[in-house]
Amino acid sequence: METKINVIRALADETRLRIMNLFIKSGRVLCVCELMDAIKIPQYAVSKALTIIKNAGLLTAEKKGTWVYYELNKGIVQNKNLFNFLKNYLSDEIFLEDETRLNDRLLLREDNKCVIGIIPESDLLKMIKQKTEA
Repeated sequence: METKINVIRALADETRLRIMNLFIKSGRVLCVCELMDAIKIPQYAVSKALTIIKNAGLLTAEKKGTWVYYELNKGIVQNKNLFNFLKNYLSDEIFLEDETRLNDRLLLREDNKCVIGIIPESDLLKMIKQKTEA
């Protein structure tokens, strides 16, 4: 029962729901900087939210070089059911805007890996524009 309570607590926050939505809708492994750019919140807030979600058993993490990549923990049957529910439930405009920003950010990956890191938003937007016009 404690595990279920921790999962519900982990989802009882707008930032954490927005992060979970990005993992669920993208189906991708994501890093902190990509999430920061998608939901437009500082690194410390994203990292704190990811820790809570991971500790609830909803995400796994793997360090690759200087990046830590997170992904949905699909190894638990109850998680799969929850992810399917959330995929349909989280459809407000804020979630759609986050998804659009994440999809733009993911255009900058090389070999399916983040190579940009944390950069000013104006530089990020220029890079995305260059990528979409190429």
